[in-house]
Amino acid sequence: MTINNVGGCLSADSESGPALDSAVALFHSLSDGTRLAIVRRLARGEARVADLVAELGLAQSTVSAHVACLRDCKLVEGRPQGRQVFYSLARPELLDLLAAAETVLAATGSAVALCPNYGTESAAW
Repeated sequence: MTINNVGGCLSADSESGPALDSAVALFHSLSDGTRLAIVRRLARGEARVADLVAELGLAQSTVSAHVACLRDCKLVEGRPQGRQVFYSLARPELLDLLAAAETVLAATGSAVALCPNYGTESAAW
């Protein structure tokens, strides 16, 4: 299998099939640190964009854009209440995915963080 970067979005080649393409899209949607932080926060309960801005210390426009991305992927849903929208995880299975990821990270130790391609040391912060 090969992964192609087309227009800034990752996609698996056509030989991989639709199920693998969907998995690539899922993991790509969670690969951004801000989106992952939002998902982890929403795992604790619903929140408004204003709450996420305060907790994450990011600009409102940044948080809104990432929430919109997660909403477009059907990972997050909004519940309007008056002029506010309370966001929550749309799929409780995401909690299982996060737990599984923590198990894998615990099992691999610092290997993932030291990965020359995707590790924290290779990121330009």
